[in-house]
Amino acid sequence: MLTLRPGGERGYADHGWLKSFHSFSFAGYHDPAHMGFGNLRVINEDRIAPGTGFGTHGHRDMEIISYVLSGAIGHKDSIGNGASIPPGDVQRMSAGSGIMHSEFNHAQDEVTHFFQIWIEPNVRGIAPGYEQKTFATEEKRGALRLVASGDGAKGSVTIHADARLYAGLFDGSEEALLPLDPQRLAYVHLVRGQLQVNGQTLRAGDAAKLQGETQLKLSGGQDAEVLVFDLAA
Repeated sequence: MLTLRPGGERGYADHGWLKSFHSFSFAGYHDPAHMGFGNLRVINEDRIAPGTGFGTHGHRDMEIISYVLSGAIGHKDSIGNGASIPPGDVQRMSAGSGIMHSEFNHAQDEVTHFFQIWIEPNVRGIAPGYEQKTFATEEKRGALRLVASGDGAKGSVTIHADARLYAGLFDGSEEALLPLDPQRLAYVHLVRGQLQVNGQTLRAGDAAKLQGETQLKLSGGQDAEVLVFDLAA
């Protein structure tokens, strides 16, 4: 079964310096029908104005992934990490027993556009951790590149969760097939462009929830960038 989640139905918040779409209930947006999907808890599409950002704040027991589309995020945390996260990089922060961090757009003339993703961990109270890796455009071109997984397979960042995250770029005749375990869940979020997901047309901001399916087929892309989650039910 495939269920479409139209992008226009997401929650939205405009704080001036931050404009954010929420796929699932978050902060001031609450929808009992959209509290998460499996162990996927948050997908926020954020745009941070130049010279602004999230001040230092804390998290516990959550796997947090940042995926940047344009601009860059300046990250600093309480376990000694300081980094810039550009497009093409995937950042994983394991909040574990507790971590403080800040995220800032240091550019004075460019908006930072990125996705912040939260996945519930399968172990709690661990020491907090950080990882950041670059995934070349060529690896995602016409394919689903594994970028985060519970075992760090294929050079992906390692998350402490029963989940796998893929990223792909599709245009024209490019296609990809991904076998699915029908006992698990799959979530497809179209970052930009247009794409066919098992024959269903998605446009930027749309998502598809898949349950009981044995295969995911991506085709008919028009400048499409997509995130695919394989999740515990």
